[in-house]
Amino acid sequence: MKIRWTGQTGRMRTLPLHFMILPGLALVLIYCYGPMIGIAMAFERYIPTRGITGSEWIGLDNFRYLLDMPDSMDVLRNTIVISFMKIVVGLFVPIVVALLLNEVRKESFKRGIQTMIYLPHFLSWIILGGVLIDILSPTNGFVNDILGWFGIEPIYFLGSNNWFRVVLVTSDVWKEFGFNTIVYLAALTGINPSLYEAAIVDGANRWKQTFHVTLPGMLPIIVLLAVLSLGNVLNAGFDQVFNLYSPQVYETGDIIDTFVYRTGLVETQYGVATAAGLFKSVVSCIFVIAAYVMAYRFANYRIF
Repeated sequence: MKIRWTGQTGRMRTLPLHFMILPGLALVLIYCYGPMIGIAMAFERYIPTRGITGSEWIGLDNFRYLLDMPDSMDVLRNTIVISFMKIVVGLFVPIVVALLLNEVRKESFKRGIQTMIYLPHFLSWIILGGVLIDILSPTNGFVNDILGWFGIEPIYFLGSNNWFRVVLVTSDVWKEFGFNTIVYLAALTGINPSLYEAAIVDGANRWKQTFHVTLPGMLPIIVLLAVLSLGNVLNAGFDQVFNLYSPQVYETGDIIDTFVYRTGLVETQYGVATAAGLFKSVVSCIFVIAAYVMAYRFANYRIF
């Protein structure tokens, strides 16, 4: 028998569930919406001793100064290029790994591989940054030792503008592809086995089964993740870049978040840094809205 709660009784019974939301709601209001008062600094010549209310209001001067800075366009370009490289490679690699793992029949080996590739997802970039600095060192790094066996001169990966983006994208994919692989493996379990049986009857080998059954079955989740990733197009990874970059690679590795950090906390240009952060937030919001519209149209995904 199905019990339906209506009216006052239903509201009273669900009241404890609403109270459970209050701690999380309080944290969101305090730490997410409360600091938004500081957006006013983007339109002020902010002086800490005077505070937000006492600083001089200068309108859009901080934004004009930001656009006139010689490095501003390089920073924006680096952010977009690095983000798109991470999105494209980070979408392709998990699909390939998921397809390969799907062919493994020994469950113990399959689960062991899943655990190993998933583990880096839980490590912070503080730890991984130190590991990468050691193994990519031009003097005693493991990678350059291997290159030396083949007569290749040592490469300063983290100090070369030709290699820094490659290191960023490769290390980010290595850290995160295990999580997305599990998502795709979950999508593979939803494919009807009778489709494979019909393909075998029609004489399809494993390659044809992959292209005509497996990939079409994964297509909705692939489209969904690809579209939603557009919302992070201006998030090139502050933690990663901050722990790996140096002034030698500002030309190709400096992104909006690290630029905001240096401008605001190092150079104490709080108004300009806030203007840069606000610009990024507005553009990211537009991308998020566009991503969800595209996700609804192409993958039938919606929040509400």
